[in-house]
Formats: sequence, C-alpha cells, structure tokens
Amino acid sequence: MAKFDRYLLSQLMVLFGFFSLVLVLIYWINRAVVLFDQLIADGQSAGVFLEFTALSLPSVIRLALPLAAFAASVYVTNRMTTESELIVVQATGYSAFRLARPVLYFGIVVALLMSILMHFLVPLSSARLAERQVEISQNLTARLLTEGKFIEPVNGVTFYIRNITPVGELQDIFLSDTRSPVRHVTYTATRAFLVNDADDTQLVMMDGLVQTLQIDSQRLSTTSFDDFAYNIGSLIGTAKERGRRDSHLSTWELLNPTPAIMAETRRSEAQLISRGHDRFSQSLLGTVAALLGFSTLLVGGFSRFGVWRQIIAAIFLIVAVKAVETAGLNMARSDENLWFATYLPSLFGFAIIWFLLFWATKPYLFKRRPRDEAAT
Repeated sequence: MAKFDRYLLSQLMVLFGFFSLVLVLIYWINRAVVLFDQLIADGQSAGVFLEFTALSLPSVIRLALPLAAFAASVYVTNRMTTESELIVVQATGYSAFRLARPVLYFGIVVALLMSILMHFLVPLSSARLAERQVEISQNLTARLLTEGKFIEPVNGVTFYIRNITPVGELQDIFLSDTRSPVRHVTYTATRAFLVNDADDTQLVMMDGLVQTLQIDSQRLSTTSFDDFAYNIGSLIGTAKERGRRDSHLSTWELLNPTPAIMAETRRSEAQLISRGHDRFSQSLLGTVAALLGFSTLLVGGFSRFGVWRQIIAAIFLIVAVKAVETAGLNMARSDENLWFATYLPSLFGFAIIWFLLFWATKPYLFKRRPRDEAAT
C-alpha cells in the first residue's frame, strides 16, 4: 500500500472511531432513557437495566456505523482540501479514481464490520433481548411485589404491600379496583400469599375487609373475610411468548423460508427474503456512504470559501440513497421475485460515485466554454 493510501486510511479510521463513539453514545443514551423508564418503574434492578442496554447495543451500532463512515469521509476530505493536501497529491499525477482507492479500502472495512453486525450480532442480541423481556414480564416479584410503594400495574388498580417476609408472606395489603364504571372495590388484609393456579395467579388474602362503593347510589357496603382469593393474573400483564420474529432469524433461514418459519414469524415469503437480502445491502451501504462523501467533496476542488456547498450536496445525495432504499424494500416485500430491488440503493450509490469521480477527473466538463472569437 502506498504511503498516501496508508496516510489517508489512518486518518479515516481515527475519525471513524471518534464519530462512531459519539453517535453510538447519542443513540445509546436515547435508548437507555426509554429502558430506564420502563424497567426501573417496574421495579427492576440496575443489573437488568445494564443487561438490556447491552443487548440493544448491536442494533444501535448498526445504525451509527454508516453515518460515522460518511461523517469521517466528509471531515477528512474537507480538511485535506482546505489544507491543499489533495491538490498537491493530484499535482503528482493521481487521478480522482486513484485518490479514492484508500477510501474504498476504508469502505470495505466498514462493510465487514456491518456484515458481522447484520448477520450475527444483531440477530443474536435481538433474540436474546426478546427472551429476557418475556422472562421479566413473567417475574411477579419485580413487576408487582414492591414493598412500601403504591403502584398501579394497570389503569384503575392501585396495589400496596407494607412488607414481604423471607418466606414470601405479604403483610398489610391494600388493593383498590376502580376499573368498573358501576362500582369501586377496595380490599384490605393483614397478610396474603401468591398461589399459582394453572395459568392464573391468585392473591390469597387473610383476615381482611372488602369495601364496595356503588357509584350510582353512593352506597358503601363492607364484608369481612377470613380468606379470600383474588385473581391478579390480569394485573401482571405478562407478555405471552410468541414465535421468533424475522429479525431473530439467521440470514440462511431468511433466504430459504419454509412454511413453518412463515407461520412462526407471521411474514410472507417475499418479506422474509427481502429481509435477508437487505442485510447484505445494509453492509454495502457502509462503503457507499464513505465513497459518496469523498467523491462529492472531491468535485469541488480547492476554494478559499470552503466546500460547504459540496457538503450540503453530499447530505442530499445520502438522503436520495435512503429514499431509493425505502422504495426498493417496498418492491421486494411485495413480490419474492423482486428480491434484487433491495440492492438498488447500493447500485444507485455506486453509479453516483462513479459519475462524481469521472466529473472530478474532468473539472471543466459541465462548465461553459468561452465563445470562439468571430473571424475577422
């Protein structure tokens, strides 16, 4: 590898690492805030929160890497153009296509990282995250049994436990159910136990009182009881475990869907096949993003006013590639024979890159030439 290639590639990798870290932190913090509200409000520990955020990290990195590659390419090209480094290298005889070679190497590295994420890490982490969500939703102690706090597991129901003994006895129970528009019921008991009955969970209360308020007449009736069973299965709101989603499947399973897989994921053959090919397309888009940022800025050449117009143009071109991606995915999802439409954004992006590099080799291609002087 030539010294220039090593120099440019090192610059790109350093800035790529920096922008990746910044973007991953931004995406991760946004995701962590949502998870924190959901998990901590349900009584989960900090360990569960950290586990969930770690499992969501591969999906976050997948979103950040192409943007980081584009930002690194634009930043490095802008700096080298402003400091006339690219101008000096071009003066030695390097064409625009030759200058793009280290950027291509950089794009291949990004594509390899994206491939590892898309084909292995993201499906595995998504599947594990779904399993843990089901396990957490079925954890009664975490979702409902919280000492010393009034919690509202569902709208209209308020639940309170003063203390939970080591043997699982609930002491001083308060349960208010105002979901019915006809009557409101309040249960109090000195102690209670949780009993699993088939698919339901019963709260067996002892030495308590039931207060029933009729809304229309505002009449309050009370009933004492020695023991009373209340079905709290509806309060838990457990997420029933369903089959795998298409995001949990391996790429081989997506590209070769069977009737069992389609029934399990509730997706059509076209949707599964398009999802599998989209993983390859997403990997290629990392290379497209890097080359697109470089080639767009290379067209501008040196200017004392900078290359801000080329930067804006590069952003618009990325948006155009994403628009083609959406259109291609919609086409592929409608018919399994149109799977190749998932690669349209990559083909579109490489076509734009070739055109821009060709334009950079002929800077006067689209400039108006001076008129020939009239013959005297």
